[in-house]
Amino acid sequence: MHGWGNPPSQPVKEMKILDESQVSQLLVAARESRMEALLHLAVSTGMRQMEILGLKWKDLDWIKRTLKVERQLDREDGVQFSPPKTRNGRRTVVLGDRTIEVLHRHYERQDEARKKAGESWTEYGLIFTSANGTPIHFRNFLRDYKNLLKLAGLPDIRFHDLRHTAASLMLNHGIPVIIVSRRLGHAKPSITLDIYGHLIPACKKKLPR
Repeated sequence: MHGWGNPPSQPVKEMKILDESQVSQLLVAARESRMEALLHLAVSTGMRQMEILGLKWKDLDWIKRTLKVERQLDREDGVQFSPPKTRNGRRTVVLGDRTIEVLHRHYERQDEARKKAGESWTEYGLIFTSANGTPIHFRNFLRDYKNLLKLAGLPDIRFHDLRHTAASLMLNHGIPVIIVSRRLGHAKPSITLDIYGHLIPACKKKLPR
């Protein structure tokens, strides 16, 4: 039980957040690529990198429009999975219409890639894969992500900053802290407030219209 309520170890000053215009730039740069759906998930749900890379199609409910976070891909070579980072990391996230639409296109593109790869395709049931169906190695993932940032004309930020960006967007759209906390997989809302509380006053000014 020890440590669940501790403040974040990373100083807030290291946090870099994209605004809505920059998020649009990133998604436009990723359009029609294998990274498109992945980045939509990142900026709309705040999932961690290895959580996203560990997602399987069986975790997605097309009808209910929900996605379960059940595991994360390990960074070691080979195909290994482990439970989410924290006990609250195992969660169900509701997806928006746009994200569902992008995931549907991604499913069709993956099906084409599977047929093209033929016998070289190894099926793991993953949503995001390499060209032959295996998990995406985090180094290859990082390379593609950094290339997209350059293509979009955006600052060189960490992928983890997309998690901060997602939290910022949710708070600025008036989503309650308790809901944001659950979507991010935090143990309690107080952790979310520790990290993102400074964003809330700005968000409150924008809400009344």
